[in-house]
Amino acid sequence: MVIFTESFDFSLHLQGWRNERVVHVPNVERSRVILVLDSDPLAQRNKVQEVVKMMETELGGGWIFHKLCKVYLFISSQRIAGCLVAEPIKEAFEVLSYPVGERQDGAIAKRRRSNLSKLQFGEIVLEREVIKRAPSEVLHENHTGVILCKKEAVHAVCGIRAIWVTPSNRRKGIATQLLQAVRKSFSKGYVTEKSELAFSQPSSDGQALASNYIGTRSFLVYKTGNLCR
Repeated sequence: MVIFTESFDFSLHLQGWRNERVVHVPNVERSRVILVLDSDPLAQRNKVQEVVKMMETELGGGWIFHKLCKVYLFISSQRIAGCLVAEPIKEAFEVLSYPVGERQDGAIAKRRRSNLSKLQFGEIVLEREVIKRAPSEVLHENHTGVILCKKEAVHAVCGIRAIWVTPSNRRKGIATQLLQAVRKSFSKGYVTEKSELAFSQPSSDGQALASNYIGTRSFLVYKTGNLCR
């Protein structure tokens, strides 16, 4: 039996590259955030693929990365401590600020399930709730449960496709630093507003991160197929 030990995994080691693109320097000793694009040298792209494989062991495979993605790596003491994958988008949907469980009992939940029509967008399922009380609401569903969203789309610029931090570096603000790096560098010559960020398939931890970072429980989520090409 092989036991995975993070500290000995060579794919997380990164001494650095001569022409690496540093986009953010956190207030942490020997740390930096670098950006890797699909047009960058092969060595950088290969390292991204190694990190994505690590992410897939926790987040699931086949959906995290594609050629339009911008990949942000948080480097600390010559090791990759976290990774964020972002993509250009055009629109997103606002999450309603209250948890689903606070406004439905068993009877309401049963009635709601009987009035849902599903739409499949890649890995995301959107369900429209056909009841008089909330005709303008849709449901965003992933493997962690259901998120209730507004029906009408709003403008968004940057989709946060995935965020991952190594287990030994969690609860250290690394995900927040990665989001800061994205806002500073995703659009050339323009700082992306928090209100222009949207999150894809947020887990319960992802929902907490999005809510805390954006400053509201009404953050944005988006369909991964709705890219700005």
